[in-house]
Amino acid sequence: MTAPRPRTRAPVRVLATVAVAAVVAGLAALLLLSGRSLPERTGPPVEQVAVERIVLAPGIIELTVRNTGPDPVQVAQIFVNDVYVSFTGATQPLGRLATDTVRINFPWQDGQPYRVSLLTSTGAVLEHEIPVAVTTPSTGPDLLALMALLGTYVGIIPVVLGMAFLPLLRRAGRAAVRVLLALTVGLLAFLAVDATLEGLELADESGGAFGGSLLVFLGAAFAFLALTAVDRFLHSRTSHRTDQEPDGNRLALMIAIGIGLHNLGEGLAIGSAYAIGELALGAALVVGFALHNTTEGLAVVAPLTHQRPGVIRLLGLGLLAGGPAIVGAMVGATVANAALSALLLGLGVGAIVQVVIQLAPGLRTQTGRILSPATIGGLSAGLAIMYLTGLFVAA
Repeated sequence: MTAPRPRTRAPVRVLATVAVAAVVAGLAALLLLSGRSLPERTGPPVEQVAVERIVLAPGIIELTVRNTGPDPVQVAQIFVNDVYVSFTGATQPLGRLATDTVRINFPWQDGQPYRVSLLTSTGAVLEHEIPVAVTTPSTGPDLLALMALLGTYVGIIPVVLGMAFLPLLRRAGRAAVRVLLALTVGLLAFLAVDATLEGLELADESGGAFGGSLLVFLGAAFAFLALTAVDRFLHSRTSHRTDQEPDGNRLALMIAIGIGLHNLGEGLAIGSAYAIGELALGAALVVGFALHNTTEGLAVVAPLTHQRPGVIRLLGLGLLAGGPAIVGAMVGATVANAALSALLLGLGVGAIVQVVIQLAPGLRTQTGRILSPATIGGLSAGLAIMYLTGLFVAA
């Protein structure tokens, strides 16, 4: 008797192609049939518009509007403080998620509040408040240079100053190092909570066009997973080393990345606030951010108490942690988008959470407890320091 011939299996590529083709055909059929079989909506149109950017020039108010609702929106008339005004732009109905720029001719006065009301073709009134009218700075090399200088003042310099405590930290004993790590966890936990609250507030201002508050959590999830992958990669490269070479350098790098992502969102908020006139540049602002962000440099060097990193490595960690503030300030001053700001703040939150998880094992005592009286004191001190120094930030 001859042995039965083995069954031939279709290649995976062929099966994947057939499955995708079947899904596409099913969706196309559903799209064609559902429009004919389902009744039309009987209620009034749902009109929602979010104002994403305001540019104020002498005698001109420019609004960048986005349709965040399901139905097209046609702007018919515009009122400023209940006064009818002429405008250009938005001549065609805005489709779902579409944007347009409305240019309003109005002799606004510096420092005064204004309420802009958009009257749609269906009679709906959509309002937006301008708390304080100030001239929007023009985008150009001068503005970018100013934002780079501001990002250096509030990002790089404070972090590097905080890293200067490393020689002092090296003299600490084992118990003191554990308390220092607990202090670092407290600092990072405060940053995560603060960034989450700020991100949720910005997400509400976005009008929910791209998910609203979900953007914060989505960014946090992406950053957490990405930083976990980076950590696994770095861990695989150092797994062959002996116990005499602890992973303090890897922890310091991960902390610098996490704080850098946080400072990216912080710089974005600074640039956006300056562009709309809500931020007054001056020595008080710089000193306030310096006091607040110096603690971030302390967090970066906390795992390096038993290491001997070179000056170049330390400067690299400082640039990695503080440098993104420059990029964020530049983007924030030129591209005012609440949804983007919420997403970037979420990235910082996810990165910080991942770093805190990595630092937690270092808090264990010889008996295996994490929350000992010493570590509880360190955690509380970290939270208190960030809160108190945050009071000096006039932004």
